[in-house]
Amino acid sequence: MEDQVLYLVLAGLFGLFMAWGIGANDVANAMATSIGSGALTIRQAILVAAIFEFSGAVLAGGEVTSTIRRGIIDSSYVAGDPEVLIFGMLAALLAAAVWLLVASR
Repeated sequence: MEDQVLYLVLAGLFGLFMAWGIGANDVANAMATSIGSGALTIRQAILVAAIFEFSGAVLAGGEVTSTIRRGIIDSSYVAGDPEVLIFGMLAALLAAAVWLLVASR
């Protein structure tokens, strides 16, 4: 049970780090024109971005998970040791989050 809690906490932390990176990368690109032109204030842009980034994750996140589960990873390779899949998914999430941070600078 302790390992499961640790995996869940790590996934949550890595997911928040990834969400922060997505916000730093995508929101700046999408909202700069609206703020620069005066169509939105910074507060309004943050609110719009938060709503639509969250909505996109909720509405499309299941499809991404399905693609990874069925289209990228052959689960028969990790059927005997599911922790390998957990470590792989955590590593992929952390690597993507770090890459977003590097690419956004």
